[in-house]
Amino acid sequence: MGKSATPQGDPARTMELLWGGGSAPISRPREGKTGLTLDRIVDAAVAVADAEGLDAVSMRRLAAELGTGAMSLYTHVPGKSELVEVMLDRALATLDPAEHTDRVWRERLTDAARDYFQLLCAHPWMLGVVALSRPVLGPGGMAKYERELRAVEGLGLSDIDMDSVVTLLDSFVVGAARAAVDAAALAAQGEVDSEWWRNIAPHFEKVFDPDRFPLAARVGTSAGEYHNAAFTPAHAFEFGLARLLDGVGALIVDGGTGAH
Repeated sequence: MGKSATPQGDPARTMELLWGGGSAPISRPREGKTGLTLDRIVDAAVAVADAEGLDAVSMRRLAAELGTGAMSLYTHVPGKSELVEVMLDRALATLDPAEHTDRVWRERLTDAARDYFQLLCAHPWMLGVVALSRPVLGPGGMAKYERELRAVEGLGLSDIDMDSVVTLLDSFVVGAARAAVDAAALAAQGEVDSEWWRNIAPHFEKVFDPDRFPLAARVGTSAGEYHNAAFTPAHAFEFGLARLLDGVGALIVDGGTGAH
C-alpha cells in the first residue's frame, strides 16, 4: 500500500477530503464562489511540487497560482498536511487499476512495480512523503493496495504473507525510485557519469592498490565497462525486482511462512 510520512492533520477532515464525505469519492466537487474546487487546488499543488519540490507548496503560493486570496483556499482544505495527503492519494489514483486476471502473479506484480516506479520518478516529491509506517487511506491508495493483493490472492499465502509481499515490493520500489531520482539530479547538474569518471580516474588510479582489493578491482572494472557508469538505475531496478520476485516464488512453493 502507498504510505504517507506527512504530519497528521485533522483525521476527520482528511477522510472527508479523500472520500468526499461518504463511502465513495465525490464525482462533482463543490465549487466555491471564486470558482475554486478541491480538484483545482490539488492540481495546482501537484504542478508546483513537480516543478519546484514540495517545500514550494504553500497556501500563499497556491493562492497566487490560482489568482485568489489564501483565505479562499481554507474553505476547501484546512492546511498543508491535509492537502499533501490528498495530493499523494490523487497521484496514486493515476496508477492502472486493471486486474489482468489472465496473467500469472509474477507478471502482475512486475507491472504493478514498474507502474509505481515510473510514478515516483515522474513525481519525485512523493518520495519525501511516503514511508512504511502510515498508509494512505484514500481511494487511490486503496486501489493500489487492492491491485497488488489480487496479484497474490489464491496462491496459498496467508493474509499476513500477502501483506508482507506487497510491503516488501513497495519498499523496494521506493528505494529504487529514490536512487533513480538522485542519479537524475546529479546528471541534471551537468556532469554525466562518463565525465565524472574521466575526471576522477587519473587521481584514483594513483592511490588505489588493486593487489590489496583484487575483487573490487576486477568486478568494479567489469561492471563499469558493462554499464558505462558506476550505477545504472534502470538495471538496478529490473535486476532487484527479478530477484525479489524469485524470492516470492520460493515463498509460494514453500506454502508461505505459516504466519496467520
